[in-house]
Amino acid sequence: MASTKLAFMAVAVLLLQASCAVARAQHHHASDPCGDSVGLQRHKDHGCSSPAVSAQGGTPAMMTVNSFEKGGSGGGPSECDGQYHSNKDLITALSTGWYAGGSRRCRKPIRITSTQTGRTVVAEVRDECDSDSGCEDNMVSTSQAVWDALGLDTNIGGVPVTWSDA
Repeated sequence: MASTKLAFMAVAVLLLQASCAVARAQHHHASDPCGDSVGLQRHKDHGCSSPAVSAQGGTPAMMTVNSFEKGGSGGGPSECDGQYHSNKDLITALSTGWYAGGSRRCRKPIRITSTQTGRTVVAEVRDECDSDSGCEDNMVSTSQAVWDALGLDTNIGGVPVTWSDA
């Protein structure tokens, strides 16, 4: 049962990544190297980055689990406040383009909805998921508390979600 669920999630992740790649390729123009016509944001240090935030219905993303505690998988302290945080707090890191140097979302709440369970939770942006260090452009990396609130098992690895400003 667990292996079937894991295989299903892997296929879902691959399909989401493939659909993003197709959309980028279909809308890539010589005068528009980042494919801004499909809403990709241009980031001064990272070239083309995260899909634009959807005004309605939420922005599609992949959610992973992250430890914001000292010595955890998140590495150093959070970008927004230079602090470590408990994994019991509802917090998140956004990929580089969405984080935008913290200028728009740092310390602001976002609404995350699981496409699997239909549950929604509000979490506070506290960090950047650096696209130059292995974070995908469409990543929402969250604390254990967010996964628990959404009724999801962190052993899955990554799940499709939508998010929006709260």
